[in-house]
Amino acid sequence: MLRYLATLLLMLGLMTVGPAFARLPGPQQAMPASKARDLEQIRSNKVLRVLVNQSRNSSGEIKGEPVGIEYYRLRGLEHYLNARAGDGQQIRLKIIPRAKEQLLGALQRGEGDLAAPGELLDPAVVGAVSSSAPVLDHVPLLLVGQKGGRSYTRVEQLSGRTIALTSASAAGAVIQQINQQLALRKRPPIKIEWVDATLAVEDVLEMVQAGIYPLTVVERPIAQRWARVMPKLRLDTRLQLGQPQAMRWYVRRDATMLLATVDRFLQGYRAPENQDAAFERIYRRQYRVHNPLAHKDRQRLSSLRPVLQKHGAAQQIDWLNLAALAFKESTLDPAARGSGGAHGLMQITPSAAQRVGVSNTATVEGNVQASARYLALIRRKFFSSPQINERERMAFVLAAYNLGPERVQAMRAEARKRGLNGNQWFFQTERVAMEQVGMGPVNFVNSVNKYFLAFNRERTALERVAKR
Repeated sequence: MLRYLATLLLMLGLMTVGPAFARLPGPQQAMPASKARDLEQIRSNKVLRVLVNQSRNSSGEIKGEPVGIEYYRLRGLEHYLNARAGDGQQIRLKIIPRAKEQLLGALQRGEGDLAAPGELLDPAVVGAVSSSAPVLDHVPLLLVGQKGGRSYTRVEQLSGRTIALTSASAAGAVIQQINQQLALRKRPPIKIEWVDATLAVEDVLEMVQAGIYPLTVVERPIAQRWARVMPKLRLDTRLQLGQPQAMRWYVRRDATMLLATVDRFLQGYRAPENQDAAFERIYRRQYRVHNPLAHKDRQRLSSLRPVLQKHGAAQQIDWLNLAALAFKESTLDPAARGSGGAHGLMQITPSAAQRVGVSNTATVEGNVQASARYLALIRRKFFSSPQINERERMAFVLAAYNLGPERVQAMRAEARKRGLNGNQWFFQTERVAMEQVGMGPVNFVNSVNKYFLAFNRERTALERVAKR
């Protein structure tokens, strides 16, 4: 009896380990609940509001070219609806990006008519809305690691391992079920690391490729798609994780005509053969983050730590943010030379240094001091609003460091015009940057952010070394 009670308590504990959803990257924008709009009201209004997963995998355009996997399906739906419309009833799509965990709540509140996640949702969270016919059926989850590392064929081999997941990942519930089975066999559970909310599924895959995260679990179509532009990913196709599920779209329960029309469209839809051409061409050279804590880089960081901490503290900037920027700009090499006069550890230009009163940037001390002062100047003059949280504030500062602050402010204004969150860079204002200037600045901010998160995961160890 005692053994039975102990096992039951352990199983209940495993079911509640860790938060299911990470903290959101920026202020949420919500509206009060409204009546559902069915197809008749949508045709009358001439706008179909589509809530899309803000992940770059699911939605988005780069300089006019679609790269999100849901883009073609949604445009296909638009064409399908308009081919059957009467005079004056042509419908256009209004794309509304939200974090994956916000989609169904926003749908229920009436902020959109259709939700298109582009990923699997945990069946436990979809009971209050209506599910469409499958967008893709029989979709398995795949374990993804780095090539050259250990591969897995049985779930028991994952006992005690850590798997990085994005917030609201459907893999969370599956891993909890596996952990219940492991508990019955008295095996250590699989550990879930819920990653920072600034990371989408493609970001986690990049960090797995770099060796920053050891493993992740994603839907097979997503893993296969990104493996074409991240060749160092390893897909463990022989390992079965739960039962395959269907990817679906979602509407409110009382939008019955819309649901029936969406179902008919999905049952006859066939994806264009070349739909990933732009995706592969654009992203092939973008996702190349390295592990900033390899042995030599860790040694470099240790030697540079005192000056990074000194000037970070002087400007109230986390020294690991300075370290992440330095790794992106110079791979921690004080002798690095760039274009336009940029040089040194932080790749600061002489003109930027002079703006903040630093004349000698040839030394590590002067280079870091100038960069820290310049970042603080940008933060103070342009991004001091209390409505911006600190993670997003740093992202805006980095974007301005790369693009110029006035240009980033104009992007924020444009984001607001489109109904996006102008106080959030990740997945919101960055969409404007992707369309106007391409992936360069977006990749810059994302890379620095990933290096910061990599350092931050080992903050205790890095700062313990500092105290010796």
